[in-house]
Amino acid sequence: MSTLLEIKSEEEWTKHVENTPPTTLQIISFYAPWAAPCKQMRTVLETLASSYPVTEPLSTSWVSMNAEDVMDTSDAFNVTAVPYLVLTRNKQVIETVSGSDAAKVRAAIEKHAKAPEGGASTNTSAPAVNGGAEAKNLSIYTPTANDPATAPEFTAETKESKEALEKRLATLVKAAPVMLFMKGTPSAPQCGFSRQLVALLRENSVKYGFFNILADDDVRQGLKVWADWPTFPQLWVDGELIGGLDIVKEEMANDPDFLKAYSVAKSSGGPAVPSQQATTAA
Repeated sequence: MSTLLEIKSEEEWTKHVENTPPTTLQIISFYAPWAAPCKQMRTVLETLASSYPVTEPLSTSWVSMNAEDVMDTSDAFNVTAVPYLVLTRNKQVIETVSGSDAAKVRAAIEKHAKAPEGGASTNTSAPAVNGGAEAKNLSIYTPTANDPATAPEFTAETKESKEALEKRLATLVKAAPVMLFMKGTPSAPQCGFSRQLVALLRENSVKYGFFNILADDDVRQGLKVWADWPTFPQLWVDGELIGGLDIVKEEMANDPDFLKAYSVAKSSGGPAVPSQQATTAA
């Protein structure tokens, strides 16, 4: 059976792509270790992968990558939320799925892997024909003792509890020494204040992580209450809230060395320092 391969670096990903036949359906999962929905998605993908045998030539390839460890690859696939699934064939993106909806993920994979949509038999040991390869029809499949654990996370995403959200927020604000909670991403800000704050950080060569609050309404609403700060963008340093654009401007005007400890030297060419993506949020 197929398994979910963990890719830990850009080099590993490049080598994997080079060694994968162009006809192979690549199932690529981007995640962040602190995001609870990503754990659910991993369970879903491990279960789905186990239903597809390893064939020659390879019909499907299943990989998982921490979006923060492979920033170039994440940017190349326009990852702006996790969990984020990308399906490719012959180095071309054919479909993407954002979020942890197991039904959508399964439907997308089965469609492009040409898995059957139904079957006459409910015998879990009887595989369905999959374009020359064999795969279980998960719509009628009952997990066995040999399969990865699936319940209760397999089917539906549950509402995050207040305690779980606050724990996630506490982790998020410390995901990088300097964390920017903004509307959009540094390459595509979705409001003028976020755009100005990104520019200010880049002008001062500050290395920072960011979180796109438009991609996760729980974080967007929860952080307002938890931080007692009703607007965005928000800049956090070492887990402490600094404030929004006006306050950051004021701090930098009053103290030329503000955030200097978090800056890196500009190259001779002098462009902006790339940001570290702490989340591309779910």
